[in-house]
Amino acid sequence: MPITIPDGLPATGVLQRENIFCISRSRAEHQDIRPMRILLLNLMPKKIETEIHLLRMLSNTPLQVHIDLMRIDDRPSKNTPIEHMETFYKNFAAIRDSKFDGMIITGAPLGQVDFADVHFMDAMKEILDWTTENVTSTMFLCWAAQAAMYHLYGVRKYVLPKKISGVYPHRLVNPLSPIIRGFDDIFDAPHSRYAEIRKGDIEQVTDLEIIADSEIAGPYIFAHKEGKHLFVTGHSEYEPLCLKDEYERDLQAGIKPEIPENYFPRDDPSADPIVTWKSHGNLLFSNWINHYVYQLTPFRETEIGKIRTTSPLQRT
Repeated sequence: MPITIPDGLPATGVLQRENIFCISRSRAEHQDIRPMRILLLNLMPKKIETEIHLLRMLSNTPLQVHIDLMRIDDRPSKNTPIEHMETFYKNFAAIRDSKFDGMIITGAPLGQVDFADVHFMDAMKEILDWTTENVTSTMFLCWAAQAAMYHLYGVRKYVLPKKISGVYPHRLVNPLSPIIRGFDDIFDAPHSRYAEIRKGDIEQVTDLEIIADSEIAGPYIFAHKEGKHLFVTGHSEYEPLCLKDEYERDLQAGIKPEIPENYFPRDDPSADPIVTWKSHGNLLFSNWINHYVYQLTPFRETEIGKIRTTSPLQRT
């Protein structure tokens, strides 16, 4: 089944050239199917690129997935045309009275900024509280995982002495969890961040369980035991050149970044990186759609937030 995306979204052409099955919203409205409604809160500066990364991941499912795009506030985006934002994005006021089967909140380049100094943090807190009663399962990526852990569970982030950037091996802590079904015992995932959430702090929250971690990058996947919150500290949705682009951007900005680890052959930035994370990235998103969204969400959208079926973690 296809993903359903707004008519005219630029990502459509990219996905179709990759033979990814997607249809316009106007066409989907004529089908007698209850699609999974997924809300994407896009906090990244380059919103169109992020849309493509995540829509590509969400396409790998037999379910029909309906996508809505949301912005955190009405401030102009420096890296995305205003016409794109006005055409395809909704603000929270337009979303507030709706129910969603799933939601993804992206990262943001704010790892070194204290939460109290993030200009949209009050809006972020309101949205996080809203998800509890209006979304079956929410996936938090990178900075969003840090913000959600701080607001929802009182777990702080720690700014790192240097940026963690590269592709790192991870191990399965709970190999029976449905979210990592099909994963190898050891798998790779990219990370790009200035802050971390520590394992010991997560373990103090009885409602959470660590599912996969890295000796170098720390906790990678952890989740609420009822499946309503899924935290991913890395970027399995990244395209092959994302870390390279970030490295070159930082070079041009005079930051003097270190070469991303385990990424360029022979640590040579002029060489093409070898992708070792794509299969597990696709599995992560398809498992979330299937086990944390589709199998947990009520058939009637009005019952989202009121009725929950058996947790996928409790079935293991």
